[in-house]
Amino acid sequence: MKRKRLSDMAETAVMSALISVCAMMSVPAAVPFTLQTFGVFLALIILGGAKGLASVAVYILIGAAGAPVFSGFRGGVSVIAGPTGGYIIGFIPLCLIYLAVSKFSRGRAAEILSLAAGLVVCYAFGTVWFAAVSGTSGMLDILSVCVFPFIIPDAVKLVAALTLGRKTRALLSDLHKTAGAKNRGGDTAGADFGREEYENEKYGNDE
Repeated sequence: MKRKRLSDMAETAVMSALISVCAMMSVPAAVPFTLQTFGVFLALIILGGAKGLASVAVYILIGAAGAPVFSGFRGGVSVIAGPTGGYIIGFIPLCLIYLAVSKFSRGRAAEILSLAAGLVVCYAFGTVWFAAVSGTSGMLDILSVCVFPFIIPDAVKLVAALTLGRKTRALLSDLHKTAGAKNRGGDTAGADFGREEYENEKYGNDE
């Protein structure tokens, strides 16, 4: 149990760091172009809804505390309270949607739809926040700044994250399978349980 807890903490910390690095790779704009969303997608796909959400929450808390982990090497509550802060907070409902859907279905189609639906909610939350804080008026003007330029790049990020994330998830599953076999004396039943245990953890299930 202690080893599992340490493993969960390590995985969460690594993915939080990865999201931070992705956020730092940015192109300045009213709403900066970053790889932040790609990092969030990867965290969810690789770790699952529960630990993916934890990774995102840790990332946001670290940034709010002042660490320069947001786009443009910025940090602090002022960034979250600023015009683009809604997109950062919007990652939370994105994760919650993924977690909720994964409780009912583990298929590829459900995974894609949950990420896409979560992204739409993130867009909506962030765009309303941007309009309220920046004082920008005119729906077309707002969408032209906050949504339209990001649709294709974010779609590419989603596909790339699915490809890389699923391969990484399979690798981690095999590692957990091997660890499960060793912990149970090397028997096949133990190995199979290790894989099943990892898959349950990955999707945030408690059973």
